[in-house]
Amino acid sequence: MDSLRELFKIGCGPSSSHTMGPERAAKKFKAETEGANLYIVELYGSLAATGKGHLTDWIIEETLKPVKTEIVWMPEYIHEYHTNGMKFIALDKDGKVMKEWLVFSVGGGTIKELTDKRSGAGQCYNLTKMDDIIAWCKENNKELWEYVEYCEGPGIWNYLKDILDTMNAAVDRGIRKDGILPGKLRYPRKAKEIYDKIDKKKNYLVLTKKIFAYALAVSEENSSAGTIVTSPTCGAAGVVPGLLRALIEEYELDETTSLKALAVAGLIGNLIKENATISGAEGGCQAEIGSACSMAAGMAVYILGGTIEQIEYAAEMGMEHHLGMTCDPVGGYVQIPCIERNAIVAVRALNAADYALSTNGEHTISFDQVVVTMKETGVDMCSAYKETSTGGLAKYYDKFLKEEVLTN
Repeated sequence: MDSLRELFKIGCGPSSSHTMGPERAAKKFKAETEGANLYIVELYGSLAATGKGHLTDWIIEETLKPVKTEIVWMPEYIHEYHTNGMKFIALDKDGKVMKEWLVFSVGGGTIKELTDKRSGAGQCYNLTKMDDIIAWCKENNKELWEYVEYCEGPGIWNYLKDILDTMNAAVDRGIRKDGILPGKLRYPRKAKEIYDKIDKKKNYLVLTKKIFAYALAVSEENSSAGTIVTSPTCGAAGVVPGLLRALIEEYELDETTSLKALAVAGLIGNLIKENATISGAEGGCQAEIGSACSMAAGMAVYILGGTIEQIEYAAEMGMEHHLGMTCDPVGGYVQIPCIERNAIVAVRALNAADYALSTNGEHTISFDQVVVTMKETGVDMCSAYKETSTGGLAKYYDKFLKEEVLTN
């Protein structure tokens, strides 16, 4: 299982799979094709279906400049390795092919080639199941964050400090901005409006509104191509930092506790990435927002003093109640329903944590079992609901727009 450095990535939105992944691929290909006169990039499957709204073509062209790039959209072609496939082709001044490269953006900004294993490639973590990690912790009288340090080494804390700082910076920027987000939807920013209305007296509703405001702030920054952290993706980037920032303020958490909480969240996300998927194009939004809820719920239980069993229960619950959730971004933008969904799910994660803390942690379905279930559900899900914008909300919104044009 890979390092948390491959889960928590700092970059620009709006999409980890459709923007950050292609950018990383383009940088690598550019470095290997010095002297190219023209680039042709074929985009496949979901990467092509919603690439316009996710700025896929823009980020590739910007990265490969000053060389001209031609984008070929091929949404009908879905590679069996992963739907988010792309082929980079470099031509010399005589029009001859210098190099071709088939690469896949598999979620969270990670890119892989056909020769790469989908999971298990990185050996940073020797255990890949929550049950086994819990058993290790009990045998060694350790907590989950200590297992992270054991596998990653003490250097992980400096990295997580950068992650925490970036998350907080995104919140700070987002709650100060108003206006309209980029794109044809003309979607209004709401984080500042909600934050400005908060009554500073401490009560449950104040905490809830803070979570709303902070999760919205990060999600709106992501949608406007601002700098955020994949947690575990760009589309679900508001959940963990939104809830964490609110809990830091509510309980006056010190930095050490906050970093340990992030380590717990990261371990949960890593297990989902290893044993299922965090890609909306592959598993629907259950893979993105469900994973984020699972991470945030387990993180909250740790902050609130819960046991390892209660952390596992909250993480399981966070995923269980998002099984089957579709990814149907309207117009291909990471705005509707994505932004609002981040705010709602951040509060839901706290509710899952509260529920788990009200029990002794015993329950029927394990975290490991629900992760496998999510993977199987994603396989069975219709492609229209896996980040293609051809079904669900996206379908009916497009239909409404066409009818409106004909009426007017």
